[in-house]
Amino acid sequence: MFIMHSCLISARSSTRARAYALLAAAAATCAPLAAQAGLVDLGGAGSFAVLASTTVTNTGPSMIFGDVGVSPGTAVTGFGPGMVSGGTIHSNDLTAATARTDAFAAYAVLTALPFTQDLTGVDLGGQTLGPGIYRFSSSAQLTGTLTLDGQGQANPLFVFQIGSTLTTASAASIVHINGADPCDSYFQVGSSATLGTGTMFEGTIIALTSDTLTTGVNVDGRVIALNGAVTLDTNNITMCIPSPTTGFAGLFLLGGGTLLRLRRRTAS
Repeated sequence: MFIMHSCLISARSSTRARAYALLAAAAATCAPLAAQAGLVDLGGAGSFAVLASTTVTNTGPSMIFGDVGVSPGTAVTGFGPGMVSGGTIHSNDLTAATARTDAFAAYAVLTALPFTQDLTGVDLGGQTLGPGIYRFSSSAQLTGTLTLDGQGQANPLFVFQIGSTLTTASAASIVHINGADPCDSYFQVGSSATLGTGTMFEGTIIALTSDTLTTGVNVDGRVIALNGAVTLDTNNITMCIPSPTTGFAGLFLLGGGTLLRLRRRTAS
């Protein structure tokens, strides 16, 4: 279960006009605690598997578990053949508008966190990383498998601060082990993200511009585009659900038109 920092709570409870400045200041002040507790408050964006600003466009039989939304744009196309379960499509309604505002606030928090390691120029593929805030001054590339090791910590936080683009190669993947959880992994992307065919991605992407998921990409987390579009093509996206301490791992049940997902945190 997430434990929310009092400093972030007080920042988010302020008026929307002051939210971004207060959240950035709160992030700088509370960064050491945030890195330990693995908490970034997504607010209303937390229920969304896919959230865009201009359009959400789908091709093929994509399966989305969680809300799908767009604001201030109105176009959500390709459902069907795409299917949404465990959530609702929101086209520029109050829910989508609030979610986008809260996603901007979360983006500000992620951007303001002081980094613990600079990985500029390093391919994430083949890396095993512990909890931390990882910086890329420009683009980030994932070729192969990135392993995120929670090291047995409670709610370990992984943040990737990417100055421009995030790109994954075909069949790239992210794996969480030893207490790490996709719900505690965030990719703050300064421009746009493109996930290559067959990528198995785990974590929340918040891109300042757009997100493109090519054929066969699976995401355990969220795909958010703050100022542009989310483009889908035969994808499975499951809004990440915080893991209980006990239960089943990686079990997907489809029944009555609703996709249910039960997960267990990996034992340390």
